[in-house]
Amino acid sequence: MNDYLKIVKNGLWNNNQALVALLGLCPLLAVTNNIVNAIGLGLATTFVLVASNTTISIFRRQIRKEVRIPIFVLLIASFVTIVELLMQSYFYDLYLILGIFVPLIVTNCAILGRAEAYASKNTWGKSALDGLMMGIGFSLVLIILGAMRELVGSGTLFDQSALILGSLGDTLSVTVFDNYQGTLLAILPPGAFIGLGLIVAVKNYFDLNKIKEKNEKINIITS
Repeated sequence: MNDYLKIVKNGLWNNNQALVALLGLCPLLAVTNNIVNAIGLGLATTFVLVASNTTISIFRRQIRKEVRIPIFVLLIASFVTIVELLMQSYFYDLYLILGIFVPLIVTNCAILGRAEAYASKNTWGKSALDGLMMGIGFSLVLIILGAMRELVGSGTLFDQSALILGSLGDTLSVTVFDNYQGTLLAILPPGAFIGLGLIVAVKNYFDLNKIKEKNEKINIITS
């Protein structure tokens, strides 16, 4: 149970690939100008992470070390193709908006990194959970950054939700600031870097406080 709890904590916080390893930043920064785009890319990335981690773990003993990287990339590319075809079939407008960043999931170092560092060395259950938690952690960063940029840039939240939920999504769009002119900087690439920097700073602040509290407890016990 402790191993599974550690996997959850690592994926969501301690080893969040977007905030700690800073992997997969290209799509993270490019498509997060609103929440809907962030959710779409987050779900696609999470699916690929879970599917690739599970498959690689199941066949890890049959994969020769000399050719493991090309095989990992081939498997990841196969699952990305499945996601791409599904999006073209059911979420075509969202697929057009995300554009090249859907097939570029193949080159996401966070996915290949988890395949090499974890899935190839652990059981399929742990690997599937690792992929799920890493995907959720990555998606949460996408959504938070998308919410920040959409709110500051356009004064709305969940705009264009119909791209995912159809007619039901029209009721989810919220205008937070009426007659808001918008802040162009938040929607442009510099706004993505600023927003991500703020999120990383908040995480580092809490981590440093936790370390400080732990050291203080140790000093009290030893004194």
